[in-house]
Amino acid sequence: MAGMLPPTTFKGKTIIVTGGGTGLGKSISKYLLQLGAQVVITSRKKEVLEKSSTELHTETGGTVLAVPCDIRKYNEIENLIDQTEKKFGTIHGVLNNAAGNFISPTERLSHRAFDIVVDIVLKGTYYMTLAIGKNWIAKKQPGIFLNIVTTYAWTGSGYVVPSACGKAGVLALTRSLAVEWAKYNIRSNAIAPGPFPTEGAWSRLLPGELVNQFNPAQRVPLKRVGEHQELANLAAYLLSDYAAYINGEVITIDGGEWLRNGGEFSHLEEIPETTWDELEKSRGKSS
Repeated sequence: MAGMLPPTTFKGKTIIVTGGGTGLGKSISKYLLQLGAQVVITSRKKEVLEKSSTELHTETGGTVLAVPCDIRKYNEIENLIDQTEKKFGTIHGVLNNAAGNFISPTERLSHRAFDIVVDIVLKGTYYMTLAIGKNWIAKKQPGIFLNIVTTYAWTGSGYVVPSACGKAGVLALTRSLAVEWAKYNIRSNAIAPGPFPTEGAWSRLLPGELVNQFNPAQRVPLKRVGEHQELANLAAYLLSDYAAYINGEVITIDGGEWLRNGGEFSHLEEIPETTWDELEKSRGKSS
C-alpha cells in the first residue's frame, strides 16, 4: 500500500480538495502533500479544517491552507479562490470530493433532506467547477478537475436516491466538460470508488448492528474493502501530468463489486457444493 508516484510529481503545484479535512479527502490530501503539492483543504467546519491542517503538516511537512467554505454558496467559493491565489498564486487542480448521503426509503425523506444531499453533491460540484473553470479560461491557464462519483451514478440505486441523482449529474458534468473545455486545455475525469470505509462514515450510514449485517466486504469479489492509499494513488495519478491524455474518463475502483452485484446470477456463489452436485446429476438424467 505504498505510494506509486515520484516524490516531486506535484512540486510547485496547488490543488484544492473539497471535503479535504476528513475521510478520503484527507487521505488523498496527505498523499498529494507527500508528492510536493501545496494543498488547500476546504469544508464548512473551521475547527475540523484547522485540526486536519495541523495534522497534515506535521505528518508530511507540506504546505496546507485551510479555508472554510460552504460549496453550496457561490460567493464563498469565490472567496476560496481569492485566498488560494493570494497564498499560492495559481490553482492547478481541483478534487471535487465533498458529499453527503442518507440511507433511507425515499418516501421517508422530506424534500429538505433531498435538497441537502443534492445541493452538496451536485450544486456544490458545479458551482466549484464553474467558478474555477471561468478563472482558468479567463487567464488562459490549463487545469484538471477530478470528481468523486460512485458506482451507482450510472445505474441508480434504491435507498440512496438523492445521492444517485446528484452523482449522476456530476458524471454528466464530467463527461460534458471534458469535451467542451478541452480546447482550453482543461481536463475533467472522475473516480467511482467502491467501499472505502472511513472513521464514522459507515456507522452513520448503517448504525448499530447493521454495519456487521451488511458487511461491505462480503459484496466484493476480492472479499475486502479498499485501502485509502489505493484510492490516493489513483487520484494523484489522474490529477498529475502523467495522465495528460486521459480526459472524460470515469475509473471504477471497487474490487469488482458493482460487476458482481449487477450480474443476474452472480449471487449463486452462495449455493453450497452439495447442491451443485445434485443439480449436475439432475442435468445428467435429463440429457
